[in-house]
Amino acid sequence: MSIFYHEQLHRSGEVLRRVREQLVTVCGAGALGANIAESLARSGFARLRVIDRDRVEERNLSTQPFYRSDIGAQKARILSNSLYRALGVSVETRAEELKKSNARKLLDGLVVDAFDNSVSREAVKAACMEMKLDCLHVGLADAYAEVVWNDIYRVPSAAQDDICDYPLARNLVTLAVSVACEAITRYVADDTRHSFTITLDDFAIRRFKL
Repeated sequence: MSIFYHEQLHRSGEVLRRVREQLVTVCGAGALGANIAESLARSGFARLRVIDRDRVEERNLSTQPFYRSDIGAQKARILSNSLYRALGVSVETRAEELKKSNARKLLDGLVVDAFDNSVSREAVKAACMEMKLDCLHVGLADAYAEVVWNDIYRVPSAAQDDICDYPLARNLVTLAVSVACEAITRYVADDTRHSFTITLDDFAIRRFKL
């Protein structure tokens, strides 16, 4: 029986085929990026690239799929090893900082921006516009999250760049990740593109409005 037996019953064999063949580049392996990559892999995505230069810290453990034994190791490589052991999925890793100067080299396929700083987000947005790559931006702050496609995305102020020092609920992370992964899967299945806002206080998921 396939690892993705239940997913295929829900999506159909044709959708799982498209999912399996779609390259997805996940920018960031923190609270959002690492969980998105894991969820996509467990949903049948087999061509994943993860870009992140950071290492695992103790404060990451409550919101990111790492273990105490991983502290000090590079996030992207630990994530790749974990998903290969769990699912046999080979994740391509790029343990380097994404900047304007190398963005075009690092980005390909469907891009998911889960970075936690405005400089990297701006580099991703600009490169995807230039290269005509579809890109989904996923971000959060306090009790709010958003999942927004590139054509209507606005890079947040640099004042919000220290996301690691913000109050951050694990439930908001997992809720945002679920919405993002469903948006990604629907895009791959039928080219549907919808953007969303998520607020934890009232459990609200709404279509994004400018």
